[in-house]
Amino acid sequence: MSFDDIIDFRGTHSQKWDSMEKTWGIPAADGLAMWVADMDFRQPEGMIGAVRDAAERGLFTYFGGMDEYEGSIAWWMKARHGWDVAPAEIMTTHGIVNAVAMALEAFTRPGDGVVLMTPVYHAFARVIRANDRDVVECPLALRDGMYAMDFDAWDAMMTGTERMLILCSPHNPGGRVWTRDELRGVADFARRHDLILVSDEIHHDLVYPGHKHLPMPVAAPEVADRTVIMSATSKTFNVAGMHCGNVIIHDPALRAAYQKRLSQLSISPNSMSLRMTPALYSPEGAAWVDALCAYLDGNHRIFVEGINAIPGLSAQPMQGTYLSWVDFAGTGMTPEEVNRRVTTDARIAANPGPSFGKGGETFLRFNIGTQRARVEEAVARMAHAFRDLQ
Repeated sequence: MSFDDIIDFRGTHSQKWDSMEKTWGIPAADGLAMWVADMDFRQPEGMIGAVRDAAERGLFTYFGGMDEYEGSIAWWMKARHGWDVAPAEIMTTHGIVNAVAMALEAFTRPGDGVVLMTPVYHAFARVIRANDRDVVECPLALRDGMYAMDFDAWDAMMTGTERMLILCSPHNPGGRVWTRDELRGVADFARRHDLILVSDEIHHDLVYPGHKHLPMPVAAPEVADRTVIMSATSKTFNVAGMHCGNVIIHDPALRAAYQKRLSQLSISPNSMSLRMTPALYSPEGAAWVDALCAYLDGNHRIFVEGINAIPGLSAQPMQGTYLSWVDFAGTGMTPEEVNRRVTTDARIAANPGPSFGKGGETFLRFNIGTQRARVEEAVARMAHAFRDLQ
């Protein structure tokens, strides 16, 4: 299977494709779905074979025995990220947003402040507010067209009511892969203000050549007593619909507090995701990811170069993920006019920047985890929709 092979997800209950017309008014017949963070690629054959085997044998019973599942996670973290994880340190949730919600319940109380470095993944703010906690937005600084930490400004914003910081690493939507110094700065900030540090590392495998993701425990092991790491196979292998996430906590006391909340809610993953994971976190899966990252890097170069050739548009350089962050401020247009041109003229569904918090007001997020031909078509449609600026 080639990443160039077009897969038709229409009529399959794909939210990304089948909800596009209802959400954006763009018919799937000729629209380009570049919003929901699913990729348009087929998963590794080994994983599909594991699912097929389970289905053919009727293996839909309660799942018992986590050794192979947890062992595959520990192997992957060591082999791919140089991070030593003990199986006993792994807890499994119903996806990462579910994991964040339980961290809020385990480590904070209603009315506490939760720090986000904005703009950032929109579900964080949604789940914080749903749990009656306060969102504290610390805007990232734009330096040389890319996001950077601004600790001096953030220190001045703290009031003492904050109890947690949620880091997105690599960063969604900016595509930054944070450096060791930046991650150590985050760790120092969390320690300085006595914050539980939740590091969402769901995009950790999707990093482009010349960059390397560092898990927070590798970059700053001295803050293990306040660090909660979240990861999953979902973004790496395009299996988000299986709703399976991993929470890894080295500190025993912190882990016990999280495990207590997990037990109180009796949360457990579906058995199919537990069968899939060892097939994904494997040498075959690693080779598939290497090929995927090379392909995504080609997509990102085509998309960013094409968008930046349109006067008034500016796509941030990407170091990882498959989510491109495009600024339309240079057009001088209202957000309404920009959205009309993108959705109505270009027939592209993209995520509106304001949903990502402060700093996203003039942006749209585009999902380039799709076939090269669709990326090239998106660039051509955008150039045509904004042709009067050229």
